[in-house]
Amino acid sequence: MEGIEGSKQVQDSTKARAWGPDLLVYLQSSIPNLVNKIHKRGREYEKTISIEYLSRLNERYEAWITNYDNGKLLKINVDDMDFVENKSDYESILSMIKKEL
Repeated sequence: MEGIEGSKQVQDSTKARAWGPDLLVYLQSSIPNLVNKIHKRGREYEKTISIEYLSRLNERYEAWITNYDNGKLLKINVDDMDFVENKSDYESILSMIKKEL
């Protein structure tokens, strides 16, 4: 029991000294949107990414972000945005970030 408690104390101490970013921006997306963006980019090495893998990865990111407590968090759903092709969407995201800083 001492080993586990000692380990937890070290972990808590390390976390207390670690600085988080001024703002963490999390761009949230559904699996269909992710698949669409991947296909649109057309990168050869991304063509083999399975929907199952994307789903598991997305679940893990969602679980991680739900428990994020190392600073300010801005969560933006980008399903209805295309900040690469649409300057208005890009400006909207930039505005949200500036507002939070």
